[in-house]
Amino acid sequence: MAISNSSLGANISMALMSKVLDTAQEAGDAVIEMMEAVVPTSPDLGQYIDIRV
Repeated sequence: MAISNSSLGANISMALMSKVLDTAQEAGDAVIEMMEAVVPTSPDLGQYIDIRV
């Protein structure tokens, strides 16, 4: 009985970790998609650096 309970616990842990990993991957994909969708306000933005001494 103890082996069965530990096996069940291990299976539940693996299923939970798999779900967490899938959720994290989906969230990462959504962040990448949002970053790619951002349209810069000015096409020259970031082309030059102003330095004053």
